[in-house]
Amino acid sequence: MDSLIHSLRDITIRRISVSEMDNNVYLLTAKASGAQLLIDAADDFAAIGGMLLDSRADSTSEPKLAMVATTHQHWDHVRALKELVEATGVRTAAGKDDAAALPVPVDVVLEHGDVLNFDGFDITAVHLRGHTPGSIAYVYQDPEGAAHIFSGDSLFPGGVGNTQNDEARFTSLLNDVSTRLFDAYPDDTVVHPGHGRHTTLGAERPHLGEWRARGW
Repeated sequence: MDSLIHSLRDITIRRISVSEMDNNVYLLTAKASGAQLLIDAADDFAAIGGMLLDSRADSTSEPKLAMVATTHQHWDHVRALKELVEATGVRTAAGKDDAAALPVPVDVVLEHGDVLNFDGFDITAVHLRGHTPGSIAYVYQDPEGAAHIFSGDSLFPGGVGNTQNDEARFTSLLNDVSTRLFDAYPDDTVVHPGHGRHTTLGAERPHLGEWRARGW
């Protein structure tokens, strides 16, 4: 199946699902420069390599993997990270409070609101506290369309991420998701989660009160 899911004005977005846990790996490629950002080297180095090869069709320049960004520290999102870094020498990015738990050194330690600049596109880091202390959502704003949020395990169709029945963690995560995503971006914003299918903020917005009432 073709991994290409969006062809926007300036970038393409590719996605593959890897591992028994249906982890999503995303690849953003600048159409003009070939600069690339990979989000979550979750597993299956060979499959990631195949997606990188396929992405050669996405740019008028030779694609170049500029960075791999990790949404959060959990093992199922980083199983191919070390192998990818060793094979390519690519720079890494992750949230400040999760960085030390990653299997590789983190070159760019992110805090809320930090912006990653690539040749042809920018990505904004949104810190969402609760699923893990340093979970980061990566946001791309299409100049001619909707924003795209790569939410890791912090936001899914139907609710926020797992907080192990910890009321304080759940409240923290839902508060951050509410103020930093739902209050900041419009309904047509596309949400690309760490597992499973995509959604939009508009599809999920009517249910925020239900999520808070049920406590998960």
